[in-house]
Amino acid sequence: MTTWLTQFIESFGYIAIILLIAVENIFPPIPSEVILTLGGFLVSGTKLTLIGVILASTLGSVIGAIILFSISRNLTLPRLEKLLETKLFKLLGFKKDDAQKGIDWFDKHGIGAIFYGRCIPVVRSLISIPAGIAHVGWTKFLVLTTLGSLVWNSVLVGLGHYMGKNWQVVVRIFDDYTLVIIALLLILFIYFGIKWYKTRIKK
Repeated sequence: MTTWLTQFIESFGYIAIILLIAVENIFPPIPSEVILTLGGFLVSGTKLTLIGVILASTLGSVIGAIILFSISRNLTLPRLEKLLETKLFKLLGFKKDDAQKGIDWFDKHGIGAIFYGRCIPVVRSLISIPAGIAHVGWTKFLVLTTLGSLVWNSVLVGLGHYMGKNWQVVVRIFDDYTLVIIALLLILFIYFGIKWYKTRIKK
């Protein structure tokens, strides 16, 4: 995979980085850690520049986020309420007004999650979906997404450039970090699942 990625980036430069990161944000077949650290390493032996790779990867992140955000914005409040009134969701303990409650919560607490979520593996791709459902304003979404992506991309591209031929060490470290995040998310999912069962379904 590394050989193919290297050849692709060397052949198409910034366009390759934009495309790879945009696709990774929608459906991550290749983790951004690999693309970004490799891009940072390739600065030394190609016409790519450090700033160029950071800006190209950030543009790719924003493009991918916009696609997910746009799709999820079509899930309006009436559609959500209708979905929650189906038999399956009623069995799971959902109520019609849960849709509005969820949107209100995101409006109040979730705006910062767009920024911070862009710096967390797994979450960074998914955060655009609740933001779209909550109909966060386009300007706010784009600013927070761009800034969060810029931080994440700058760190990884910079580390890849600094480590040079040992850039894959950074990938291994972030792989461990990703596993910890997934484990924590799983624990939270189980915790809230049990809590949901006790307060909604059991009643």
